[in-house]
Amino acid sequence: MRDALVAAAFRLFLERGYEQTTVDDIVALAGVGRRSFFRYFPSKEDVVFPDHERCLADMTAFLAASDEGHEPVLRVCDAARLVLGMYAENPSFSVQRYRLTKQVPGLRAYELSVVWRYERALAEYLRGRFTGRPDGSLRADVVAAAVVAAHNNALRSWLRSDGKGDASTTVDHALGYVQSAFGAPPAAPAPEHPEDPERPERPEDVVVVVSRRGAPLWRVVREIETTLGRE
Repeated sequence: MRDALVAAAFRLFLERGYEQTTVDDIVALAGVGRRSFFRYFPSKEDVVFPDHERCLADMTAFLAASDEGHEPVLRVCDAARLVLGMYAENPSFSVQRYRLTKQVPGLRAYELSVVWRYERALAEYLRGRFTGRPDGSLRADVVAAAVVAAHNNALRSWLRSDGKGDASTTVDHALGYVQSAFGAPPAAPAPEHPEDPERPERPEDVVVVVSRRGAPLWRVVREIETTLGRE
């Protein structure tokens, strides 16, 4: 029933236009009553974004299942990928919705309100992880906004290409900027040939060259080269 209502709505939106299509038109084409429509969708705008409530619930549950072992910035980037997965499930529908949203100001405003709810979910999780840190709340809000901005930039680029190409690669590239700017640096790889634990570590060599003030630069360079050549 839900899928039938969405399909009927988008068929009419494409044929007549969004503003010219009413809820009565949608239920008539789907062969159901108005009560059935409002059982699934509070308004006509909601039928354009049928999966966002489910995706928001999935994201909230994903973040709630985190533990202290999860690096927080990487975790919210992974949470954003859930939204990408929702769009990638049905590329043709996602492209149609993107085009429709661009044409209808009311839908753009509705979409912004949905994006804000995603951002708040990410920020709330980060606030809990950054508690006690200097500017913890500020950092949480900035990182959440950066994740949403990077994700949406890559997502819209994919939608503008009519859903062609690998959306995951595009989004991973964008989220990589966020992780490199705000995430924990990767652990340094272990040396291939570790030193003997009983042998003291050899300090780095330091070369100091003393030259007379006003000496020509070529002479200073030659003294350096000569000193290094003796090492």
